[in-house]
Amino acid sequence: MPSLEAAAKKLGVKQFKSLVYRETDIEEAISGLGREPGSGLIAMTDSFMTVHRKAVIDLTIQNKVPLMYFVSVAPREGGLISYGIDLTDLFGRAASYVDRILRGAKPAELPVQLPTKFELAINLKTAKALGLTVPTTLLTAADDVIE
Repeated sequence: MPSLEAAAKKLGVKQFKSLVYRETDIEEAISGLGREPGSGLIAMTDSFMTVHRKAVIDLTIQNKVPLMYFVSVAPREGGLISYGIDLTDLFGRAASYVDRILRGAKPAELPVQLPTKFELAINLKTAKALGLTVPTTLLTAADDVIE
């Protein structure tokens, strides 16, 4: 997470890491953030956060903690904002690789593909519940605005 640490330092934002291994850890970490004025949560990309996404979203809403997630399903479920790769595009491009492999291509000889399409989603209902105003420039840039 060096890029996140560098961005926090540049912006003068205090960063806290919470290592969460159990569902009970989620509640403890988020309720702690809820007691800190001006806090927010950036959920990292991993299987634990994916499996427990709904609990994380519900707890951030209960504790009035803005949540930024890595996939657009989170704002659709009540999270504040997401920015990340467009999974539909990524999976669609992966299908062509599967086809090439099934036709005899060697996986090691296929070029590595990086994501090319990213998606920004914002939940205005959650922003309002948190007392936040989303700048027009951000709304204009969003691929999906949930009202």
